[in-house]
Amino acid sequence: MIELRQVSKRFGQRLAVNELSLRVPAGEVFGLLGHNGAGKSTAIGMMLGQVWPTAGEVFIGGAEVGRERRRALSKVGAIFETPAFYDYLSGWDNLRIFTQYSAPTPAARLREVVDWVGLTGRETSPVRTYSHGMRARLALAQALLPGPELLILDEPGEGLDPEGIAEMRHTILRLHRELGLTILLSSHLLTEVEQLCTRIAVLQEGRKIFEGPLAEAKSNGNWLRVEVGDFPAAVTLLTQAGLITGARDGRWLALATGVGVDRVVRCLVEHGAAVFAVSREQPTLEEFYLSLVRKPEPPAAAT
Repeated sequence: MIELRQVSKRFGQRLAVNELSLRVPAGEVFGLLGHNGAGKSTAIGMMLGQVWPTAGEVFIGGAEVGRERRRALSKVGAIFETPAFYDYLSGWDNLRIFTQYSAPTPAARLREVVDWVGLTGRETSPVRTYSHGMRARLALAQALLPGPELLILDEPGEGLDPEGIAEMRHTILRLHRELGLTILLSSHLLTEVEQLCTRIAVLQEGRKIFEGPLAEAKSNGNWLRVEVGDFPAAVTLLTQAGLITGARDGRWLALATGVGVDRVVRCLVEHGAAVFAVSREQPTLEEFYLSLVRKPEPPAAAT
């Protein structure tokens, strides 16, 4: 559904996206992750034809966005950056005005999307009376008006309270399940990505540093979780023994190639370390993400 081929974007001297290649298969919920400034919004802007790449090509549904923008975006709905509405008008009138800029839309279709996003009963109220969550729903309704096959959502949970985030998550899952939409989701809410996405890509300083199934991401790496009486001393000991290559967060050890749990435990016990728990737990998406974007803590120097 989406394919980026060696795409780069430079703003003056700053390289915002650096030779990014990416594939989003049809029918998936795909998460695009990265810290602020990693290049997520720039990449999405190029997908939507609002930012022109310095190099490379962007394809949506087989059509290259730069050469065939209308065809490429004909079945795309999006929430990109902060949606703007006429606060003194109702949600219904805002949607109706939007259709005048895009394509004439029958009232039945307006009613359908209002129902889909859960605004029925409030669609005639002025937007200035809407909560942040209701504004997010109105933005989603606007994105759904064209009857898209692809939905691109840039930080859809931005500014929402926990209840609003949960409601948005359920709505996205329902759209995917019942309408069969392909969804590209950019978010810094990693727990939401973990519950929504089937595949992810991680950007750092404009480069892709991981792409693959979410299950692969969470099982990626050779990390061991330990609870010991003196973690820094254990790290020093295991490093000197050549059993680990790094450590982080006061509980995770990066095992050296070919090293098993038994060797780590034996080394600790033989040297009198107090070992309370050792496990090969599957890391959360947050833990995996942090292991990618920051280097392991260097082992403590031997004394």
